[in-house]
Amino acid sequence: MKNNIGFKDFLQIAIVVKDIEKAAQKWAEILNVPVPEIRVDTPSYNPQLTYRGKEAFYGLKLAVIMSEERGIMIELHEPLEGESTFREFIEKHGNGVHHLGFIVGDRRDAVVEEFEEMGYPIRTLGYYPGSSWTILDTEDDLGVNLNIKPRD
Repeated sequence: MKNNIGFKDFLQIAIVVKDIEKAAQKWAEILNVPVPEIRVDTPSYNPQLTYRGKEAFYGLKLAVIMSEERGIMIELHEPLEGESTFREFIEKHGNGVHHLGFIVGDRRDAVVEEFEEMGYPIRTLGYYPGSSWTILDTEDDLGVNLNIKPRD
């Protein structure tokens, strides 16, 4: 690849679960950390969020366990109502690793474009103040999707 991603860019492991409260409790026990706060995002209109090229409208529970020492995080996602990449994954696979996330800075567009040229389309694209996230549909070949971010 011309626009490689590397271990230095690694940021997150995102796991989709059917019961986020149970998963958050178990991860906290295993890692000896406080149980993370669980955020509930109800479906809301957001023209800057897409799923498979169409405007997305879905709910999600989210918890983040951050390793300050390593600068990496485990994200737990429990899909709620509506179609989403997380619902698609859990219906196909059950609980499991949905994506690995990488921060690539100003190379974001070039990295995403190169992956698309390689046959890995954008599965989900979302913008939030100061950054964005792009989930590339790589699970058939890599066993996991990729999240390409310009910054955290």
